[in-house]
Amino acid sequence: MSRTLMIDLDKPDQAPRELWSYNTTDRYANPGSPMEKSVGGGERAIMLDGDNIFLQSNGPTPTGDHPFLNRFNLTSLKTEKLFRCDDDHYEVVEGLLDAHGDKFFTRRESPTEPPNYFVRSAGGQLTAFTNFPDPQPIMRTVKKELVTYKRPDGVEMSFTLYLPPEYKPGTRLPTVIWAYPREYEDSAAADAVAVTGSLKRFTEIGGYSEIFFALNGYAVLDNASMPIVGPRATVNDHFVEQVVMDAKAAVDKAVALGVADPARIGVGGHSYGAFMTDTLLAHCDLFKAGIAESGAPNRTLTPFGFQNERRTLWQAPELYTRISPFMFADKVKTPLLLIHGEADDNDGTFPR
Repeated sequence: MSRTLMIDLDKPDQAPRELWSYNTTDRYANPGSPMEKSVGGGERAIMLDGDNIFLQSNGPTPTGDHPFLNRFNLTSLKTEKLFRCDDDHYEVVEGLLDAHGDKFFTRRESPTEPPNYFVRSAGGQLTAFTNFPDPQPIMRTVKKELVTYKRPDGVEMSFTLYLPPEYKPGTRLPTVIWAYPREYEDSAAADAVAVTGSLKRFTEIGGYSEIFFALNGYAVLDNASMPIVGPRATVNDHFVEQVVMDAKAAVDKAVALGVADPARIGVGGHSYGAFMTDTLLAHCDLFKAGIAESGAPNRTLTPFGFQNERRTLWQAPELYTRISPFMFADKVKTPLLLIHGEADDNDGTFPR
């Protein structure tokens, strides 16, 4: 639970006033972050217009992100919507250009329009500030869609599907699933983040992006949901069973769509996604290959907790052993690429 309080420094004996509170796993309930300004010396402060502050957010919704800018009154606690992205673009407020929120700077893009900067006025006038060209025209030929589905216990899930440029419907392709597990206290919280991001964003790739696979004839299930649902104190007691259920639900959906060849599916992830990959290869036979980047497969080497696990190794020794794919390395018969950074300063992922 997150609570935002306001304290009157001129009245130290007065109790703080709550401005808002919400469950941190419920993205829909997040009112946004206060807009700030530079005040010199490398410091920043919240922008004030009388009793008003300005809240900016990516605007998560069940159909994807719709960024917004709101004016919030610190006295009445009432909210006034100043801007919300339309349905055809992804446009996020980058900064205010006056103290009243009547003019602001945005970054705007769509599946066919590269990100550019604009100035918006209170009357709705939109003025282009930059005109950057498409840096990767070939990516406009990659097909992209949001796919939603449920796992057997009814928890809502999704992935973004990328298909090769010349893909013909009904053709089964070698497939890569790329994911990162996240914990939720209940199914309602998990459902609230079943859809993340926006299909209205301009697709760009760089570095070692998994989307490169789509340019080489693969189907890519990107950002596949991997919810782990349970009480915060014990959620990891069922990590293995749930992550296998999550993976199978994604595989089943991709196969049902006629896209994935069930005999040629791989899985990968970074950090906790790498840990997920190791776990899946140790506990199921859904995949033919795996890529684990900067993972920590031996949880006894992170004895004071990991991710959102609050128990120590000595408080839950059986959990630390059972959840560590390293302890089941003899069960892994699938090719697995392990990638670690020699200069990685994370104790849990440092190459050993």
